[in-house]
Amino acid sequence: MRWLELEGAANARDVGGLPTADGRTIAERTLLRADNLQGLTPSDIKLLVEDLGLSTVVDLRSSHEVEAEGPGPLRAVSTVRHVHLSMLLEQQTSEEALFARRERALARYPDDPMCALYLGYLEDRPENVVAALRTISESPSAALVHCAAGKDRTGVVVALSLTIAGVAREVVVEDYAASGTRIAGVLARLRASPTYAPDLARRGGGDDIHRPLAETMDAFLSEVDRRYGGVLPWLGDHGFGEPEVTRLRTKLVA
Repeated sequence: MRWLELEGAANARDVGGLPTADGRTIAERTLLRADNLQGLTPSDIKLLVEDLGLSTVVDLRSSHEVEAEGPGPLRAVSTVRHVHLSMLLEQQTSEEALFARRERALARYPDDPMCALYLGYLEDRPENVVAALRTISESPSAALVHCAAGKDRTGVVVALSLTIAGVAREVVVEDYAASGTRIAGVLARLRASPTYAPDLARRGGGDDIHRPLAETMDAFLSEVDRRYGGVLPWLGDHGFGEPEVTRLRTKLVA
């Protein structure tokens, strides 16, 4: 696992080097993951674009987040394509609607609210989950997937990508949980943002309640197996068939 020490992001890394079950590895400079990119500095952009060959950004934030935060520094780079694919339903934004949505989400998997949320991405926005994977496969060079914290929405899309590439489940889970080592920096940045600070204040608690846990991703992937027969059958049911699976696998595996 290669951490990207950026000045303007706290949870950025290249998943290149992770082993696949058949003895190969994920290629470096093909799939990057990160938290919010609003604070990137010129040196960060140089590292991403010139050194790592970044050509595509997959932004998983909601439309509200994108509008509230405004265009980030990478938007000024003409060689980088930006694709916005929210993982959340957006037609209702009232407090009552959000509360009802949260209650429905929890009912999906009461034992782990975060696992329930992740299952909601598949149920509520399957077209955007598939589009995110397709965008990664079509990127001419490195693709970077990000959301606000780089751990939940990003964690699910990256976990699906790595699973398609043949990375063993325990390694996928380990990569997901690695974001927990950067949680203090992630939350410090979000608490400094007018977009995210109010929600974090409402939730209360310390950093640990936001830390991604290995058992959450393990539960999520187990539920995908139980409910849909696995990641590949779920993808096939939503228009991401064997040719696209092969294309993404070919792109990601060294």
